[in-house]
Amino acid sequence: MTRQIHLAAHFPGVNNQTVWTDPTSGSQIDFASFEHFARNAEKGLFDYIFLAEGLRLREHRGRIHDLDVLGRPNTLAILAALAAVTDHIGLVGTLSTTFNEPYELARQLATIDHLSGGRVGWNAVTSSDAFHGANFRRGGYLAHPDRYTRASEFAEISKALWASWHPDAIVADATTGEFLREDGITRVAHTTRLFDVDAVFDVPGSPQGRPVIVQAGDSADGRDFATAHADVIFSLHTEFADAQQFYRDVKGRLAARGREEDSLKILPGATFVLGDTDAEARERSREIALAQVRPETAITYLEQIWNRDFSGYDADGPLPDVEPDTGSEHAQGFANRHAAIRARIDQLRATAASENLSIRDLVIRLTANHTFVGTPDHVAAEIDRYVQQRASDGFTLIGHLSPHGLDEFTEKVVPLLQERGSYRRSYEDGETLHDLLELEPVGVREPANR
Repeated sequence: MTRQIHLAAHFPGVNNQTVWTDPTSGSQIDFASFEHFARNAEKGLFDYIFLAEGLRLREHRGRIHDLDVLGRPNTLAILAALAAVTDHIGLVGTLSTTFNEPYELARQLATIDHLSGGRVGWNAVTSSDAFHGANFRRGGYLAHPDRYTRASEFAEISKALWASWHPDAIVADATTGEFLREDGITRVAHTTRLFDVDAVFDVPGSPQGRPVIVQAGDSADGRDFATAHADVIFSLHTEFADAQQFYRDVKGRLAARGREEDSLKILPGATFVLGDTDAEARERSREIALAQVRPETAITYLEQIWNRDFSGYDADGPLPDVEPDTGSEHAQGFANRHAAIRARIDQLRATAASENLSIRDLVIRLTANHTFVGTPDHVAAEIDRYVQQRASDGFTLIGHLSPHGLDEFTEKVVPLLQERGSYRRSYEDGETLHDLLELEPVGVREPANR
């Protein structure tokens, strides 16, 4: 049986994958960029568009990182606006479990889920650092082991709130019309050292029951969170054998949770470069990579690992032959931190030596090594191979331009996937995001227009 390919479209954001210097590159804030991206992804029959989010502009050596100068607009506002200009495609936003509260976020997502007809998803991410925490009233940060403890409880509370309206919460009365039964909503109470919630949710169940939950962590805790709560994993495993291993590991954990294999989709982040010939595609890939990793970007990458000033080094020269600055030997956790950084640097040096790579070439190898490079036929065949041989359930595609990065893919690759019989040819009216992802419905009920 042919397995169906699932595709998500990652809006180009604040990272070195986006080539902002290209003359066709648009704004990251102008709504026209978001609208074009969403409409094109919908034209390509993608399952959903995916928005990353950063809660603070990055800094390096006391200065705002130059890739962040366009800012980071609010995810929920964008999702609400895109719901009005699209009809079928899912809308997934990245929102932190560390710097939000369950009731408020569950209410916001449920509202947009109603407005969109059941097309919303939530990419649940964690954070433990004081750098982001300084923007919030709690300041400080979570202890690192508490990241996923809080995330798991956050998800449990959110799912309980979304499920708290019973299907028969609204009943009809011939004389007075419809009214709400007192026992039609379950009170959600959750008290631990991290949360103290006693709530009656005020948003009825949506057409898909609850938003789809996406998860992007790769640690053991992240994988456990995904198998317990997530419907989709956004992974970094794109090399075929590695992707198959990750797929087997994560899917193999589901049975212990009482879940089926297809109840969790794995959609790795993937880049692509197309050409009329394989040679042309490889040449374009090199040109794009050089635009993605400018000399100053490569030096910055190393400085963040070594924690030293490398501004005097040539990005087209060899790696610095100096020791990293790992902090004070008397600081808590110094030994582990020092060992981890040294191990990372030793790995980088081994890679650079074995492939005779300059600083810039090494950073390109690590951050701009495009996943699929070749003719449209080749790329379509590779994507299909990953899915049919269970290395993934599809991909979260990341273009190198904003907002036109996926235009070429939609035009040239999607028809070839359809010819293979492994990709949809149309949306069906009334499909929710759960439907598009071929997930089991979760407490589906008719939307309440009260």
